[in-house]
Amino acid sequence: MNREITLTVNGETLTHSVPVRMNLVDFLRHEAGLTGSHVGCEHGVCGACTLMVDGATVRGCLMLAVQADGTHVTTIEGLSDSGRSGALAAAFTARNALQCGFCTPGMIASAVGYIEGGGTADRDAVRAHISGNYCRCTGYQSIVDAICDVIGGDTP
Repeated sequence: MNREITLTVNGETLTHSVPVRMNLVDFLRHEAGLTGSHVGCEHGVCGACTLMVDGATVRGCLMLAVQADGTHVTTIEGLSDSGRSGALAAAFTARNALQCGFCTPGMIASAVGYIEGGGTADRDAVRAHISGNYCRCTGYQSIVDAICDVIGGDTP
């Protein structure tokens, strides 16, 4: 069974007929051609599919595309195009917080949400906020450093 949805993705209005059980991240990847958000665990645990819906960070694998009908969705591509993630991308590069890059789009989306939500450069608070995003390469130190750099906090 399909249902027609209309949503705004990265500022562009899209209307598609989608299966009612299709999750949002699969819609974005397969129907909208936006492959920046990754699919990892498909259970909302790893954070690779993190994106923003109406300004709030969500797990794209846990939200159905039909639930996004009428919303504004921002993917990593939209965060990049708007410049909202530019400072984070530069800090991730400078701190070598990228490594394999699989977790990076979700990590950046989570960090943007934290920063735009008024998050501070408190290392424990940053670490707690990104704890829902798994990274198998960096050990998180460099990611926390990069986020704190952008906020303007002291990093060792």
